[in-house]
Amino acid sequence: MLSTLLADFRIIFERDPAARNWLEVLFCYPGLQALVFHRFARWLHLLGVPFIPRLISHIARFLTGIEIHPGATIGRAVFIDHGMGVVIGETAIVGDSALIYQGVTLGGTGKECGKRHPTLGENVVVGAGSKVLGNIEIGNNVRIGAGSVVLRDVPSDCTVVGVPGRIVYRSGVRVNPLEHGSLPDSEAAVIRLLVDRIESLEAQVQKLQSPSSLNTNSLDSASPDLDSCKVPSNAAPSCRIKDGVIQQFLDGAGI
Repeated sequence: MLSTLLADFRIIFERDPAARNWLEVLFCYPGLQALVFHRFARWLHLLGVPFIPRLISHIARFLTGIEIHPGATIGRAVFIDHGMGVVIGETAIVGDSALIYQGVTLGGTGKECGKRHPTLGENVVVGAGSKVLGNIEIGNNVRIGAGSVVLRDVPSDCTVVGVPGRIVYRSGVRVNPLEHGSLPDSEAAVIRLLVDRIESLEAQVQKLQSPSSLNTNSLDSASPDLDSCKVPSNAAPSCRIKDGVIQQFLDGAGI
């Protein structure tokens, strides 16, 4: 247990540029304090001691704002940054060198028995406010963007963003775990595509309504054929790509 606590202590200096000295880290980092409480509570929990482990967990929650069930398995060198509002369920498993920001929930989705909380691999980064729910597997080196909701398994070496979470592959690129500003915004991309489509349609309507295009002999000829407004199968590749992106967004594609 001592070597694990030392690993938890040292990883803070590697992950947090605000960590200046050991005294500050020891007394002013609730994430480290919560892990110290948890590792002692889990040791008692594994020994079968009743009540006391849950009481220790409750005291740690009161002091740090971080709730970790004594039954949860936390690996070595885990860093809970800031930590306020973090909840880790009873059957959750967190791998080595994970980085968890404030407001994260590793929870369940119902009252089922047995394994009902997520399993996180090694070097996983879970952004602020993210929710990872259910008995799902999160692979190694996965980054979950702030505010994401993850409900399905995620393979290793992926980035997940959005609600519901969608996978963005970053294979072959080593990313600094603190660079949350580099995460893609799939919702914004789809909204931008839809806005572009609306602007294009408005331009076509204005062109059809212009005096030069009106046919005074027939009102029907002034009305565009609805079938002609559809995107044909032989449309430009950019149009087909946009349609594919929008369809993936509407279907919740990714995970």
